Amino acid sequence: MTVALDQDTVVRYEPRGAARELFGCRQSELFIAGPAGTGKSLAALFRLHLTALNNPDARFLIVRKTAVSLGSTTLVTYDKKVAADALARGIVKWFGGSTREAPGYRYSNGSKIDVGGMDKPEKIMSAEYDLVFADEATELTVADWEAIGTRLRNGRLSWQQQVGACNPSAPKHWIKQRCDQGAAKMLVSRHSDNPAYVNSDGTYTDAGAAYFEKLDALTGVRRLRLRDGKWAAAEGLIYAEFDEAVHLVDWFKIPDAWTRWISVDFGYTNPFVMQWWAEDPDGRLFLYREIYHTRRLVEEHAKQAKELMEWPSGQLREPRPRGVICDHDAEDRATLEKHLGMSTTAAHKSVSPGIQAFQARLKLAGDGRPRIYIVRGALVERDPALDEAKKPCSTEEEITGYVWAVKPGGTAPEAPVKEGDHGLDAGRYIVAELDLGGRPRVRWLS
Repeated sequence: MTVALDQDTVVRYEPRGAARELFGCRQSELFIAGPAGTGKSLAALFRLHLTALNNPDARFLIVRKTAVSLGSTTLVTYDKKVAADALARGIVKWFGGSTREAPGYRYSNGSKIDVGGMDKPEKIMSAEYDLVFADEATELTVADWEAIGTRLRNGRLSWQQQVGACNPSAPKHWIKQRCDQGAAKMLVSRHSDNPAYVNSDGTYTDAGAAYFEKLDALTGVRRLRLRDGKWAAAEGLIYAEFDEAVHLVDWFKIPDAWTRWISVDFGYTNPFVMQWWAEDPDGRLFLYREIYHTRRLVEEHAKQAKELMEWPSGQLREPRPRGVICDHDAEDRATLEKHLGMSTTAAHKSVSPGIQAFQARLKLAGDGRPRIYIVRGALVERDPALDEAKKPCSTEEEITGYVWAVKPGGTAPEAPVKEGDHGLDAGRYIVAELDLGGRPRVRWLS
């Protein structure tokens, strides 16, 4: 596709398959879904860019569940692959936001593309739009999606539309159900849609061959979703009780009176995980902050953790945790204690009792609520190496792929598959600390 907007402005883009179909769709609710690496987000961003260039004074929105996740993902694609020439020539300029307006891209013809997250919706939800693009739409709740739809009333286009791009999730995800029920249209993208990875004759480009080698190495439900593009649930799922609609909650201000805990699972090549938990007066646990990163030393993680918990003056930003529950590695524990300035407690690591205790917390109690939650946006930063390898980048992303292993020829589960379980190990430590008693306690003092 070559679009000549004037004698100086030419935009070249080669949409195929679902990406090409996207440009002709006018349904009010539209999703483009498929495996990783099919060019879904790129197509949607080009749709916004070209529409903004051709329609003066129109208004658009790029949104994700959290605002911070946009900067390292979606907006990088926009800056480098979609609007690089327009930005270089001043046709598009970045606006950093103000007390009244959301940050975003301002076009010389008066069009605007606001950017923001549903974790801080005040500015983006006070404006009106013609076209909205939600990247990683599976992160959103149905309430988020419907709230976004109420802002489609700017009236500069003859059609108003909200578009979501996503990899497949569980079969019961609200996006799949909404499309199955006819409330939204789903375009199914395939790897052949992406000219960066697949040539027109079906052969792989050099970049494609390297990328598909990583996808081919995936296993279980992540392979089904990211390699094969299927809305699939894992067989032998350990935490089958986990329900995104129940156990994921939006960010909220945690009262200072709630008890705080930290749990840690050490790693370097594998992810190092540090989780911050808040315990409410009824004993419910909320995972509200998480470091999940590879290739960093323990002292680096400890420094980052201190910066998150303390002001530069050394004064605490939040209540001091009652305990730091750790994996048993003596050297790593000693290093963490030295640089964090807190004592640690060795975790109760019995796997089966810990899993059963975690499962019990996921079940709805007598008041209709579970006893463990994950707060959306808890992840401090995404690890680009894990993203590139298509591995889980947070505890939330581990849960739907955490499965039982079955010995060859057997039918009964033996133990969890030791893959993508680092955050869940840390979560198991804090649950075991609070719910499993009668064990010897080893405590190190700084």
